[in-house]
Amino acid sequence: MNWEAEFTDCFDRCADSMRFTAFLLCGNWHEAEDVMQSAFLKLYLAGPKLADRSGLEPYLRQIVVRTFLAERRKVRWRREKLTDTPPEGLSSVPGAEDRLVVWQALTGVPARQRAVLVLRYWHDLSVEDTAAALKCSTGTVKSQSSKGLETLRRKLGPEFDHLRLEV
Repeated sequence: MNWEAEFTDCFDRCADSMRFTAFLLCGNWHEAEDVMQSAFLKLYLAGPKLADRSGLEPYLRQIVVRTFLAERRKVRWRREKLTDTPPEGLSSVPGAEDRLVVWQALTGVPARQRAVLVLRYWHDLSVEDTAAALKCSTGTVKSQSSKGLETLRRKLGPEFDHLRLEV
């Protein structure tokens, strides 16, 4: 199979999950779309040079996280001004309000800790896989997840104790 066909297949399979991962990291759909598009562009450009294309999804997830972190380092150069109110309407799905509050609180967690929380608890990666994706030690993943969860708990307050994630 040629690279264009492999890339198209990968995009069809992974676009929605990568967009949602980017949303969890960024906190809004517009920035998430930009991060996702940048990640797919980077994958497309790197694809012909890859010796083994069997693990494109974990590689793409790693690109999404790194693109998000790189964008966070360039915050002062941002071209767009983000607002506190999302343009999306509220969902009427049971528990949706809790999810919105948790996602909003997640945007207040520092970028590196947020990346660890999303990979560990949303993508259910092991400590070792998260460390490999972020190119850091397992100890860093453990400390960042602990600090991130503590920040998230502090932002949510005691009324969300029923949603506690245990480290």
